[in-house]
Amino acid sequence: MAKEKVCLAYSGGLDTSCILAWLIEKGYDVICFMADVGQEEDFRAAKEKALKIGAEKVYIEDLREEFVKELCFPAVQCNAVYENVYLLGTSLARPVIARSQIGVARKEKCVAVSHGCTGKGNDQVRFELAYYALQPSIQVIAPWRLPEFYNRFAGRNDLLAYAAQVGIPVTQTKAKPWSMDENLAHCSYEAGILENPDTTPPADMWKLTVDPEAAPNTPEDFTLTFEKGLPVRLDYTDGGSKKLVETNAVPLFLAVNSIARRHGVGRIDIVENRFIGIKSRGCYETPGLTCLRAAHLDLEGLVLDREVRALRDQFVTFNYAKLQVLYNGLYFSPEREFLEASIVASQGNVNGVVRCRAYKGQFSVLGRSSATEKLYDESESSMDEIGSSFQPVDTTGFIAVQAIRLKKYGAVKAERGERL
Repeated sequence: MAKEKVCLAYSGGLDTSCILAWLIEKGYDVICFMADVGQEEDFRAAKEKALKIGAEKVYIEDLREEFVKELCFPAVQCNAVYENVYLLGTSLARPVIARSQIGVARKEKCVAVSHGCTGKGNDQVRFELAYYALQPSIQVIAPWRLPEFYNRFAGRNDLLAYAAQVGIPVTQTKAKPWSMDENLAHCSYEAGILENPDTTPPADMWKLTVDPEAAPNTPEDFTLTFEKGLPVRLDYTDGGSKKLVETNAVPLFLAVNSIARRHGVGRIDIVENRFIGIKSRGCYETPGLTCLRAAHLDLEGLVLDREVRALRDQFVTFNYAKLQVLYNGLYFSPEREFLEASIVASQGNVNGVVRCRAYKGQFSVLGRSSATEKLYDESESSMDEIGSSFQPVDTTGFIAVQAIRLKKYGAVKAERGERL
């Protein structure tokens, strides 16, 4: 009788390598799935490792363009951010990974999919809600929620011991016990010594970016062009004197990443509120996306209507980033379709050029312009001339109207003897 097949989201790291061996112990034929979302990974070595452990097949799917165009760029368009600082690098990758994994599971006629997410984290929610939306009949094996697994492997030290016992090579050691998740947009670090929120991250932990203090003493300038809120052109010099241009999505993203990385841009160290209710300490490097989002946000100040921007910020950005889509894992949902349509509708006039600078861990804007949008009128805004479309005397009536209710409020307070 043929064994049942399981498609495992495999990274080549400690957790999923041990889960692969464990699933085989449980009697499954395991199809490993690896997603190339831009992480610096030796996929050939990871594939060889999986086959050595006992995987039946290993699929490696290149999802970089899909990741950038369908997830990263819409996040830039709506300035997505969680709790004011986290740019959602992990969250952004999960939908494309889950969708491709389900595609492999269908092709291989797997009865179940599996992942290495912990029972305390957000990713288990993100992956599984995606699985069930994409293939409602699929079964999910989540080892870190199964007592027989987590009682046997109470923590990462137990996994390290098991890996040594069965001959699984891993890069994580007891000397550096933190977990990493990397993609084209970012790298995250958590667990181990980082679980104490008062522990300073070791200098050698940061993988993507140069220490800002050791970054070049000369700033690097570059120019980003946006059309309908999307980055469509990068003009830069790659740290030298030769002028370069990128217009395709992935090369553009990678080039901005390179600039930000060599100047130490995009590091944060935070304690965040996970969806399931637990606080978690995480360190993140998000170099290129930090620059793209900040440049886009700046351009909106020049070209986006005030009321459209307010409505987008209050409803679309907040819900897309947190409540309904990215952070909480509800990407494959009707609300995501509605919110993305709203993002596109808000971005029709976000066209222009932003001149940027990266230096010693900081991103700054040197200037912005738009050849097509006319909301900003230099003459109208000038303090040195009256202008043709605005008369200062008009402000008198504007203030009088705004003051009507405030005068009444002040009068009531005075009658009550209450101090304003």
